[in-house]
Amino acid sequence: MKKFIIYCLKPLSFLPAFIVMYIIFSFSSQTGTESGSLSHKISYEFISVADKVLNKNLSENTKQQYAQKIEHPVRKLAHMTEYAILALCISFPLYVYGVRGFLLFLFAGLFCVAFACTDEFHQSFVAGRGPSKKDVLIDSTGALMGILVVQIFCHKISPSKKTKLS
Repeated sequence: MKKFIIYCLKPLSFLPAFIVMYIIFSFSSQTGTESGSLSHKISYEFISVADKVLNKNLSENTKQQYAQKIEHPVRKLAHMTEYAILALCISFPLYVYGVRGFLLFLFAGLFCVAFACTDEFHQSFVAGRGPSKKDVLIDSTGALMGILVVQIFCHKISPSKKTKLS
């Protein structure tokens, strides 16, 4: 009975990946103005927190200028992060199913790259947005990092294959 329950629940291990894919799709559905506004807001909050931590007492105008300077890198870092999380959410279940090593890189990597391509295609239909090969490369880099984390983490916790000498 226990094996049957595990067998039935295993497919649910992909549920977090579907949730992350929905979140990515939702972000991609934002217009260019909405997306830019969100990036600026996050950049501004980052600068405000840094200002408080470093006790710099920056003026409002200076914070806005710094936020504009870091907005693009923050946006690209967000791309990498969301695809690293997607790769984690895909790689762990695949690992549970026994996909390891190069095959894990291949399956999870191809899935994430394919999703990045379809996501960029989707953006071509959103006002003020457009597809970008550069974003697919950035997304793929994030996915690669996520897959590497799973490979390293799972390799470290896997039981040793060395036999014990008596």
